[in-house]
Amino acid sequence: MRLGVDQMKKIEAIIKPFKLDEVKEALHEVGLQGITVVEAKGFGRQKGHTELYRGAEYVVDFLPKVKIEVICEDGVVERAVEAIMNAARTGRIGDGKIFISPVEEVIRIRTGEKGEAAV
Repeated sequence: MRLGVDQMKKIEAIIKPFKLDEVKEALHEVGLQGITVVEAKGFGRQKGHTELYRGAEYVVDFLPKVKIEVICEDGVVERAVEAIMNAARTGRIGDGKIFISPVEEVIRIRTGEKGEAAV
């Protein structure tokens, strides 16, 4: 930990794909501009579902999800998490999860800037 420097956090959110635009807009309103989005597949309590294909039944274990990653300073984390929760929530099973981790350092490749300036 560097003294006198705000700590940064990484927020990872696994959400339903059709909620991506709403979450992106909500994060923008909080003041976060840069996000990373990755297409993902997974399951939790939903446990997938059964589908019929050419008369044969098969189990679809992994459901389509979107993983959003955001790096922000400590002071913004609570508002960002609240924005994600409000925008991503449908009230149904499979709405997703949010993970928050400390970030030791951020370095902008182009300029070499470090810390908050690199975000």
